[in-house]
Amino acid sequence: MARVVIDGENLSLEQIETVARGGARVELAPSARERVRAARALVEARLDDGEPHYGINTGFGTLAEIRIERRDLERLQRNLILSHAAGTGAPLSLPEARALLLLRANVLARGHSGIREETLDLVLGLLERDCIPVVPERGSVGASGDLAPLAHLALLIIGEGEAWASGHRLPGREALARVGLKPVVLQAKEGLALVNGTQGMVAVGSLVQARADRIAGLADVAGAMTLEGLLGSHRPFEEAIQAVRGQIGQAAAATHLRALLADSPLNASHQGPGCHRVQDPYSLRCMPQVHGAARDGLEFSRGILAREANASTDNPLVFASTGDIVSGGNFHGQPVSLALDVLGIAVSHLATISERRVEQLVNPMLSGLPPFLARNPGLDSGYMIAQVTSAALVSENKVLAHPASVDSIPSSAGREDHVSMGMTSALKARSIVENVRTCLAIEVLVAAQALDLRRPLRPAARVAEAHRRVREVVPHLDEDRELHRDISAVCRLVDEGALDL
Repeated sequence: MARVVIDGENLSLEQIETVARGGARVELAPSARERVRAARALVEARLDDGEPHYGINTGFGTLAEIRIERRDLERLQRNLILSHAAGTGAPLSLPEARALLLLRANVLARGHSGIREETLDLVLGLLERDCIPVVPERGSVGASGDLAPLAHLALLIIGEGEAWASGHRLPGREALARVGLKPVVLQAKEGLALVNGTQGMVAVGSLVQARADRIAGLADVAGAMTLEGLLGSHRPFEEAIQAVRGQIGQAAAATHLRALLADSPLNASHQGPGCHRVQDPYSLRCMPQVHGAARDGLEFSRGILAREANASTDNPLVFASTGDIVSGGNFHGQPVSLALDVLGIAVSHLATISERRVEQLVNPMLSGLPPFLARNPGLDSGYMIAQVTSAALVSENKVLAHPASVDSIPSSAGREDHVSMGMTSALKARSIVENVRTCLAIEVLVAAQALDLRRPLRPAARVAEAHRRVREVVPHLDEDRELHRDISAVCRLVDEGALDL
């Protein structure tokens, strides 16, 4: 099994996905352990200096001015976890919850949290033994970070809440015992160190980003299959056209499309004086521009998420090198919220243009093929409702793509008077990407039928390979059958990476 060594500074999005899928062991870098010790020493030194220090010997939020006695500090931290575990809704998936554990461990490893080694070691132990907290996905406004989701993670640290262990959903203390771990009693600052931060939205967002990046390539594959099935022109993808505009994503999409469509017998069959088509519809001709804009949006969100994965997002932050403990606002999720809104908007266009290409395929006035690509139109409805399903998902995405990052609602008696709604952005982006994947799978399915109907002419080699892989799991549609099974089969191909060409 692969190994991921965390130090708070070098965790990549690819590593997050690998750990989330259970494909790597996580270890703490020795340099990070030294920083954790130094920060903890500073926190403990401040306990006896007679001064109030937020979250260390005071209340939280609007209760920050209330001084807490030394004898009550353990109870203060426990109460923080219990009171903030107010999440609701379905739990995060196991990969998302693993990503949450990893990201929180990485933040703690940076050495600005003031947590004890044994507490960090328990977080790492949960990953090592696959004891994964049950974390409800709703309840965060992304202000002091993802308070509710992270509090549910922290419940397991103190032996409360619930967790998945050995394939069973168990009470937290029982789950820990089953895998040979023991809860800790949180000391000063530790509860706050566990719940302040943007790791909920980043955990969900980083896995969404990974899927979205792959879908950007799939959009080109689906579009190339449709173009061949419709006898479309390859010329709009020529390098010279892209060069005179200079957009990076557009050039990348066009390069991929040219590779997918290279040396196509189908394309050669309709060149020359006999071809009466002057221009293809935008859904074909403008694939580099639309797909490319999505790639540019994804590049933006990827950069934000990659930086946030290694960001210190606690409050207060502990700076052992200078002896300072400083309250700030790094927990505010606005950068991530905005990035995930951009991601959702970007990929939604891949479905919007895909659905229009499906319409081009099934409409005999546009395709020159049988209505709805059915063998016996009228008796058979063919792919009529596959296009309707795609249209339904595209319309749903139009609602979901409305940005959450422009919203704010005051909380904590007005102390948290501007919030990011970052977790909402993450959950919306997840739903959008799921819908886009299905829309593209529908296009691939319908385009494969169109390619069948163009025989004996054959498409470009890579398009032919995509067609072959589809036909391994879905036969040609000779007569009407349950299309949802075919759509699901192609979705599985997408999820397995079989159409990453």
